[in-house]
Amino acid sequence: MRTVDPVKHAEKKRHITDTAAGLFAQKGFERTTVAEICRAADISTGSLFHYFPTKRAIFREIFVQDAEDNAAVFAQARELSPWDGVQLVLGHLCEPALHREIAGLVLEVVAQASRDQELWDLVGRNEQAVRDELAVLLQQAHDAGQIALPVSALTAATWVQGLVDGLFGRLIDPDFDATEQVMTLRLILSRFVGAEAP
Repeated sequence: MRTVDPVKHAEKKRHITDTAAGLFAQKGFERTTVAEICRAADISTGSLFHYFPTKRAIFREIFVQDAEDNAAVFAQARELSPWDGVQLVLGHLCEPALHREIAGLVLEVVAQASRDQELWDLVGRNEQAVRDELAVLLQQAHDAGQIALPVSALTAATWVQGLVDGLFGRLIDPDFDATEQVMTLRLILSRFVGAEAP
């Protein structure tokens, strides 16, 4: 009986989802075919279905992996001072916005989640996990005297997410400079909590 190398298996799944995410961003979920994903990922259809039973399962996996990435970044953040941890997390959350092609994927998530309850729940759980973890870091930064929260940590975390969402929402504007606006977002947050801007 052949054993499966879990590391290689995870790497292959990641390769497929990364490739598919690029296609979904360019063409949309409905217009992207399994054959196109296979060609772009340089795998056979049989190999793809070994990892994912359906195209929709690939789309959902993007957000499973997103949750894993978020958890890894929060683990790193907990090794830093709380405010530095907040800055690390903020950079991670904003980083995809630096790639303009991600705008198509953001729009596709909204469209697909509205008709896919499992995806809706998955995205919602991811958002709640980020909000809760970020609230912990913000509260710790407040308790350490690094910032002064004018509202509850959970409310502040909710607004941080809102600012990040707003960043992604502006990507459809060709004149929007995401790199510059990430710096503005950091400045807004720093002033909101009375911290020095990074």
